[in-house]
Amino acid sequence: MAKAAPKRMPLPKRFSAALTEDAYARLRALNEQHGLGNNYLLTVLLEHLDDYADADKLDEVFDNFIAEYGSPSQRPTKGKPK
Repeated sequence: MAKAAPKRMPLPKRFSAALTEDAYARLRALNEQHGLGNNYLLTVLLEHLDDYADADKLDEVFDNFIAEYGSPSQRPTKGKPK
C-alpha cells in the first residue's frame, strides 16, 4: 500500500517582518530542530499561541515591552500627518 504524500498548508498571506538578532536566532534554532521554514514556524507559533502561552504572562510581557519601548502604533510615522 502506497503511503500518501503529506499535505502542504497554503500560506496565502505574505508580509515583510523585521526581527531582532535574538528573535531571528530563536527562529533559526526552531528551524534546525523541526525542519520547518520561517513562514511555517511563525504560522504554528501564532495559530497555536493559546495552546502553549499563559495569557496573563503574555499580557505582562507585552506590557513590559510597551513600557520600555512604547507602542509603535502610538508613534508618529514619517511623512504622514499626525
